[in-house]
Amino acid sequence: MDAAGVLAGPLTAELIPGGRSNLTYRVDDGVHQWVLRRPPLGHVLATAHDMGREFRVISALAPTKVPVPKTELFCDDTAVIGAPFYLMERVAGTPMRSRADTAGLSVEQAGRVADELIDVLAELHEVDPRQVGLGDFGRPEGFMTRQVARWRKQLDASRSRDLPGIEELHARLAATVPAAQRTTIVHGDYRLDNALVTTEPLGISAVLDWEMSTLGDPLSDLGLFVVYWQGVGQDDDPITNGVSATPGFPAIDTLVERYTRRTAIDVSGLGWYVAFAYFKLAVILEGIHYRFVQGGTVGAGFERIGALVGPLVEHGAAAAAAVKED
Repeated sequence: MDAAGVLAGPLTAELIPGGRSNLTYRVDDGVHQWVLRRPPLGHVLATAHDMGREFRVISALAPTKVPVPKTELFCDDTAVIGAPFYLMERVAGTPMRSRADTAGLSVEQAGRVADELIDVLAELHEVDPRQVGLGDFGRPEGFMTRQVARWRKQLDASRSRDLPGIEELHARLAATVPAAQRTTIVHGDYRLDNALVTTEPLGISAVLDWEMSTLGDPLSDLGLFVVYWQGVGQDDDPITNGVSATPGFPAIDTLVERYTRRTAIDVSGLGWYVAFAYFKLAVILEGIHYRFVQGGTVGAGFERIGALVGPLVEHGAAAAAAVKED
């Protein structure tokens, strides 16, 4: 599309695989390329997959040190493609979802990528929401209490089978919600494969998938990051896909220490947030499993999602029990 907004040729679109929630497409007019994001097909949970919020937060973060794609337009007219959507620039980089994706990194490069990943999270949590027009982006008071209640509600909306232990985990979390130290913009799903990595120059070129972003407790982001980094401890861990075992990637404790130095946030109570993250991820995957059995998913790999929910609940229960023992 030129400066006058005229397309260079007929539009084509191709699904970008790998996502588990919102659908992402590469759009091309023969000269220019963009990325289109829209909600998933079929069963969609209330308050989830809000394209307007995602567009707003990415646009607001453009002048900050947090790397995000340049947004182009937002359309809430469902008559256009059947759902709200937005367009953004296509950013160079690779989402590192497997050991095959990280195989080309040297030990030194892997360490630098991990350091930059946690530094970007710290940068996000240091952005003043009011200075970027996001002062009203969420309701920070009682944030974690509402999060525990919200994800229980999301679970109930997607429940199609018995999930042993999840009721007890929710009850324990609800009874022990910690007070937040500060309010920041939170990503809501921060992890390596929600970022694009370049090798020349080496670094994080963009953070993607902002659909769950809001104002809240930054330790909710860090707790979820911990879960994505350490997974459920299997040799072929389906949560990490073995990526965090890449030579050069530091242990999670090292990354948490780096975050603490950057933000000066007390992480002594991080265990509760890790337990909550296991619960939240279990609910998210149960929702994806529900969409899969209803025929509402596009792409491969969804048949494996349902089997991950049980181990996540078990690890959440163990993390919650450890908090009680502290």
